[in-house]
Amino acid sequence: AGPRLKPLRQVHAHLIVTGAYRSRSLLTKLAALACTAKSTSYTRKLCLFIPDPDSYLFNTLIRISSKVGFQSDAVFFFNRMLLCLIPLSNYTFTSTIKACADVSALRLGRSVHSVALVNGFGLDSFVQASLVAFYAKCGQLRIARKVFDEMPQRSVIAWNTMISGYEQNGFAEKSVELFNLMVESGVEADSTTFVSVLSACAQLGALELGSSVHNHVIDHGFEVNVHLGTALINMYCRCGNVRKAREIFDGMRDKNVVAWTAMISGYGIHGCGKEAVKLYHLMKTYGTLPNEVTFVSLLSACAHAGMVNEGREIYTSMTRDHGLVPGTEHHVCMVDLFGRAGLLKEAFDFIEEVKRPGPAIWTAILGACKMHKNYDLGVQAAERLLSLDPGNSGHYVTLSNVYALAGNMDRVETVRNMMKKRRLKKHVGYSI
Repeated sequence: AGPRLKPLRQVHAHLIVTGAYRSRSLLTKLAALACTAKSTSYTRKLCLFIPDPDSYLFNTLIRISSKVGFQSDAVFFFNRMLLCLIPLSNYTFTSTIKACADVSALRLGRSVHSVALVNGFGLDSFVQASLVAFYAKCGQLRIARKVFDEMPQRSVIAWNTMISGYEQNGFAEKSVELFNLMVESGVEADSTTFVSVLSACAQLGALELGSSVHNHVIDHGFEVNVHLGTALINMYCRCGNVRKAREIFDGMRDKNVVAWTAMISGYGIHGCGKEAVKLYHLMKTYGTLPNEVTFVSLLSACAHAGMVNEGREIYTSMTRDHGLVPGTEHHVCMVDLFGRAGLLKEAFDFIEEVKRPGPAIWTAILGACKMHKNYDLGVQAAERLLSLDPGNSGHYVTLSNVYALAGNMDRVETVRNMMKKRRLKKHVGYSI
């Protein structure tokens, strides 16, 4: 019957008619297929009528629920196991903890952690590794590191999880420190390790360290697959060596849209708009379809290089040729494109065509007005920005500054009085 719901119901009816509805193995298979079909209510009902449900049933349903994106159902089946006093295993906990991690359900995950401790799984290496990943995804890096440090044996997966956790939460230095500790501990790194460390190097702008990691990859014979290659491209671009990034890109056997976009973005960051557009056309000849992120990188590259006509054409082709709907980031890039070129009226006309332009768009045009000292338009932009988010004190300060630049001191005083009336305070700035 497969995972289609209607045939599954027919099979269920057949089991009842033939008297096979008490077969736990058949009903387990039926429940698993219903869960795969994303029919959670039907799966829950089936569970209530399965005689003597066992751990295999619930572990299967927890795993599938998490896989198909129904994390709350995974926790439901876990709680059902507890109510039915069914023996738990490390597989039960790793699957349930992963479900909590996927939706950053900190409170639920902590309760599952407590159950694991009570049931003697606190020092299980698989459970600990899943807990490290869970706490890292929830931003609780101190707890994640505590669990990591308490692990009697740390697999390369555990090391990778903690290194990646630091990197993804913006603690690049700690990520690199842990990588060095991993090397000192004699644990062999894999390609996943290098992807995280290279991303940390990109954040830090640490070209020397990133290059040494690259040399380590070469010396140990690692294949530069699409993930590792993209990480190297990103690292070299962020660290200012675009030529080396292109060398890596050209040497990659397989390139997906992420790799192409990374190289296009690298050119854009360094003001190489022509090279970015040229690479985009090459990408199309290779049959790789661009996505929304590709167009953000392209439009940003055009904006930084002053390529207005090219940017217009790329923005138009996004919908015309690829059927993609421009989002806020694309709109901001277009406003930035016109604004940097001094085409403020065109930028305003573009904004008028956007449905419900948000604060980011008005902030972009406001920056352009300040750049070109067109304070009349700047006042309009600042007032629109304030009307969208009247509770943001920063917008009042921005409007006040624009009025001051325009020489309209009466309005400056009016804005300050409005802030006092609404009890809004200017955020304090700090310098180091």
